[in-house]
Amino acid sequence: MYESSEDVVSEEQERRPETPAEANGSAAVFIVLGKQLKLLRERAGFGQREFGAMLGYGPDLISAVERGVRTPRPELLEKADDLLDAKGLFKEVIPQVEEAMARARTRHPEWYRNYAAMEADAVELHFYANQAMPGLLQTEDYAQAVFRQRRPFLSEETIEKRVADRLSRQQVFERWPAPIVSYVLEEVLLDRPIGGAAIFKAQLYNLLRVGGMRNVEIQVMPTHRAEHPNLDSAFNLLVPKGHSQVAYMEAQGFPQLIADAEEVRKIADRYGIMRAMALSPMETRTLITQKLEEL
Repeated sequence: MYESSEDVVSEEQERRPETPAEANGSAAVFIVLGKQLKLLRERAGFGQREFGAMLGYGPDLISAVERGVRTPRPELLEKADDLLDAKGLFKEVIPQVEEAMARARTRHPEWYRNYAAMEADAVELHFYANQAMPGLLQTEDYAQAVFRQRRPFLSEETIEKRVADRLSRQQVFERWPAPIVSYVLEEVLLDRPIGGAAIFKAQLYNLLRVGGMRNVEIQVMPTHRAEHPNLDSAFNLLVPKGHSQVAYMEAQGFPQLIADAEEVRKIADRYGIMRAMALSPMETRTLITQKLEEL
């Protein structure tokens, strides 16, 4: 989740689950569409931010679509076709795009092979974090700082791509029906100013913003707690639409998805205990506000 010159690991060499688009060959469709979209946008004289605003999308999503790392939604293609006077170029391929999206969703066992795909359609998402803010909670500047601090170093192009990908995942908060989302964050995350004071302050404000959503609960595990049921790595629990709960975690770049019901139950039990021991969502908001006043 986290390219390059000779002295850093290439993106192709990274250990990550294969995406559904890569597995069924539809990735090439999205890459070509992205290049066509970028060509016509630039020919029309629009920047990504301006173009995105006219379509009702953010510049990060436009960037991700143009680079072929984000699936172009049919409604985006329809609006872009009209706006760029593409004369049906994008509308014509919508059936093929929908077919490729359907294959990515339904081929078994691909429904669990790509975490981001599961996350986008999940009905429940639960996160435990002890090193850095979870990706869905990160601001753009905070995400940039996280990737810039990674060793071995990432190229500027890779950092840009990964930040855009991370921000595009945050659309999960905007969809309806909204998923049930919860977080347990170690208090140290509120004290580690990744990116510097200004960036970190904006990050804490973002916690308050997301935590104010009615389908999201954010809780902090105080550092002074003498007992802790999970002195181990961070993890995510999610319930994919139409499937049983699974767990996902990464350790030093090695992703692991756990579908075994008994193992998932154990992790879910630990998460439940942590939620009971953590501050309530209201107490957490008060603590975050206090941390902001100290910055």
